[in-house]
Amino acid sequence: MTARDQFDLFGAPDGRPEGLRWQEGLISAEEERALVARMAELPFKPFEFQGFLGKRRTVSFGWNYKFDGTGLADAEAVPEWLLPLREKAAAFAGVAAEALEHVLVIEYDVGAGLGWHRDRPEFGDVVGVSLLSQAPLRFRRKRGEGWERFSLPAPPRSVYLLRGASRTEWEHSLTPVEALRYSVTFRTLKGRR
Repeated sequence: MTARDQFDLFGAPDGRPEGLRWQEGLISAEEERALVARMAELPFKPFEFQGFLGKRRTVSFGWNYKFDGTGLADAEAVPEWLLPLREKAAAFAGVAAEALEHVLVIEYDVGAGLGWHRDRPEFGDVVGVSLLSQAPLRFRRKRGEGWERFSLPAPPRSVYLLRGASRTEWEHSLTPVEALRYSVTFRTLKGRR
């Protein structure tokens, strides 16, 4: 029995946010090594949010979202070496590869995490690919006086899709990582799938 089967047996219908899908093994270990080698050459910059710098480092393709009030801006085209991964992510999400217009590559060094948030409303579907190390993705939404919660294991080479309620009603976060991790997040623009 795979981890995915266990997850489906014990986690799926109970508690999983509606519209959340995931799958292990989107790519091979060899494909992961090749991607990580290319990512190591990217011009990463610390994530900037309203004048503060985060521990994670990012680079955007297609579009860049700026948190200084200007919003979406053009970014460099998606590099050729990322197109096969975008194709696989698109097939998993059931959208055309070209619909995944925004690509965000994130480097999480040891101790870097991601605070509670929802992706910006300008974006539609969110498809994420985890690389190198496991980093459980946590979900929460307000229910009365408390929180409804759910965790997704997100092992290396796995993919997840946020659509529907999992995208619009639930916040997600990532605890600080214990080992170097990369992620590639593909997004559609709202209303254009």
